[in-house]
Amino acid sequence: MMSNKTKWSINPANSKISFKVAHLMVSNVKGLFKKFEASIETNENDFTTAKIVLWISLSSLETGDVVRDQHLKSAEFFDINKHKKITFVSDSMQKADKDGCYILWGYLTLKGITNRVSLDVKFVESMNNQYDNKAGFTVTAKLSRKDWGLSWNIPSAKGSIMGSDEVFISCEIELLKLNEQELTEELMEPTHNTN
Repeated sequence: MMSNKTKWSINPANSKISFKVAHLMVSNVKGLFKKFEASIETNENDFTTAKIVLWISLSSLETGDVVRDQHLKSAEFFDINKHKKITFVSDSMQKADKDGCYILWGYLTLKGITNRVSLDVKFVESMNNQYDNKAGFTVTAKLSRKDWGLSWNIPSAKGSIMGSDEVFISCEIELLKLNEQELTEELMEPTHNTN
């Protein structure tokens, strides 16, 4: 009996995970995570049934400023010597409106702290077209960094804070359906370590 489970991988060439934080309340600091991977399984091509585990490498963070990147990776922020990854494990997905928007619920772990979060998802490529082996969507969210212990800040000379508590997440994701050979190779690889 054939399984109706479908497995997917992220295509890094056409995917991006980025964030921005208000700086001095007059501009935004923007950054990217350059390395990430995921294990994704759906019932056939139905992404409302998706089971997702996403890993993001904290050492791959880039904001365009080397000194700032080093500070963000230090013990005052992400502490990458002790915590290597951000992990997201999906819980459920619900349709938000008739325009193809969904809310994805799951658990985000950072610096040993896990919180349940909601992400806004919009599909940008129909699974009913000729490219039945791929799927594309955007993911956005607004999170509070203090929920994961990222509370470091200093006041500016005028009394305002240097960085906002709110972090805006924006992702552009393209998934590729794994074929039978890739599935066999995946089963032979060691299990991912999410610690």
